[in-house]
Amino acid sequence: MITYIKELYGTRELLANLTMRDVKGKYRRTILGQLWSLINPLATMLVYTLVFSLLFKANPPPGNPSGIDAYPIWLMCGLLPWNFFNQVVHGSMSSITGGANLIKKVYFPRMNLPFAVVGSTGFTWLNEMGLLLVIILLFGGWPLFWIPAILVLMALLAIFSVGIGMMLAILNVHFRDTEHFVSIALRLMMYLTPILYPISVVEALARSHGAWILHLYELNPIEHFITAFRNLMYDNRWPELSDSLWCVFSALIVFALGFVIFMRNEKRLAMLL
Repeated sequence: MITYIKELYGTRELLANLTMRDVKGKYRRTILGQLWSLINPLATMLVYTLVFSLLFKANPPPGNPSGIDAYPIWLMCGLLPWNFFNQVVHGSMSSITGGANLIKKVYFPRMNLPFAVVGSTGFTWLNEMGLLLVIILLFGGWPLFWIPAILVLMALLAIFSVGIGMMLAILNVHFRDTEHFVSIALRLMMYLTPILYPISVVEALARSHGAWILHLYELNPIEHFITAFRNLMYDNRWPELSDSLWCVFSALIVFALGFVIFMRNEKRLAMLL
């Protein structure tokens, strides 16, 4: 494993080139280019605000202690980490089959492909994050103090997401239906995570139908990442210790599993593609 890690480090320039290829290729031949990385989340925010806030009245409590009371900002604080997770998992999962021609032509550590997805997705996230920071400042919040903690949280989310993506990438080489099943699962997972509605909705269900609903709901690791992100950005306070520990341990365990599974199957990838 140490030899493999050294080999990965030795190809860091290749990783940088693959990342820039993904960044440039994402909006190639579009008029607005990288502006789409800002337009897409804003458009999504407007649609969900119309449906869930205005029609279904899914209004969360004001930020504590920030005092911010705006559903669109609260929603964006959930969408940004979710979109990052969703895009890294999808991109990592399809990175091996999508890079089949390159894999067959030349040898390099194949793990660079899913890692490049993390880099390019992180670049898009930084653009979106800059926009969110400006909006929160305009509404009287003060998220700048929490930026170091946010970066640590997103690093944990990155290794958690790519860990899942690497496991799915190996599975996708053997069973090409994997991508379609995962797309459905992630769509369902989004609605089972408090992104569009506050956790109080689930707590109300738990009071009327049993506490097991809330306990089951809290097993979703993404719920803890999104709650922690909102605590930092929307509430301007430290996340709960339980959420922080969930994020740390789930990220480390999932990444370790993904790393080992990918490394052990890497040599056979060229033959299987």
